[in-house]
Amino acid sequence: MSAIRRSVVMLGTVLVGVVALPVAAVADAGPTAGDFGGHVVACEQAMGFDGYHNPGMHQGYSGWDPTHTC
Repeated sequence: MSAIRRSVVMLGTVLVGVVALPVAAVADAGPTAGDFGGHVVACEQAMGFDGYHNPGMHQGYSGWDPTHTC
């Protein structure tokens, strides 16, 4: 294999790794807004909502603790 070809292959390998790292980090970003929506549905079905317990009391997704159970 020529030196130029080896260099191109190595560069390609490095570029694939550089692109794959941010994708892997995003994939493990933790709970999502969809998870919060599922939690809201489960709570509403299990216990209902009222003026004291509702999704707004958590300030929406931003204030939600994913370990919270209904």
